[in-house]
Amino acid sequence: MLEPNAIATSRYAPAAYARDLTVLLEQLELSNVWLVGHSLGGSISLWAADQMPQKIRGVVCVNSGGGIYLKEEFERFRAAGQQLVKLRPRWLCYLPLLDLPMSRMNVARPLSRHWGKQRLLDWVAAHPEAALGTLLDSTTESEVHSLPQVVSRLQQPVYFIAGAQDTIMEPQYVRHLASFHTSFECCGNNVVEIPDCGHLAMVEQPEAVAAQIQRIVTKHES
Repeated sequence: MLEPNAIATSRYAPAAYARDLTVLLEQLELSNVWLVGHSLGGSISLWAADQMPQKIRGVVCVNSGGGIYLKEEFERFRAAGQQLVKLRPRWLCYLPLLDLPMSRMNVARPLSRHWGKQRLLDWVAAHPEAALGTLLDSTTESEVHSLPQVVSRLQQPVYFIAGAQDTIMEPQYVRHLASFHTSFECCGNNVVEIPDCGHLAMVEQPEAVAAQIQRIVTKHES
């Protein structure tokens, strides 16, 4: 078992990003904060809450879960991801209509073409070393299995918002990770599932996500 507040040595592991986040909070002199993280950002938020419990009031993970390592699926994901990182010349941004498939990828309903274009720009502009390092370091067997241990240690409130039609982080995997926190109990009290929603909940259903976050934070106001 990992020791409490263990920091991964890898530069691009979620725990390393969390350490950068805690440094930022210290520089900004912020405390008693809620962290809201999407997908991998949720994992980073959980690690940050573990590393700096005195500053993190609570965590809300959006489309974020896991803790189960499926060897063949992860190997396929890593191989495909490596190819996507390598094969992304900047001229892709100028191809007509390429924003259309990006507006339909991993969502329950198509996004506006504006968001499709933005996703394309973000994909092309991502730093290659960081993109590849993050992909590989966040999907190892040890990394996947360490996340439930982190969640089980957290004393702060931890909530999970899932998309009912999320094919990247299916609700069952969200609930699995959520079940390691004491607030899960027997009924999944710390999990909210948004219907007709895929992997980009904050873009697909912004009002619903904002309402849930507001409800959670208000519930824990002193």
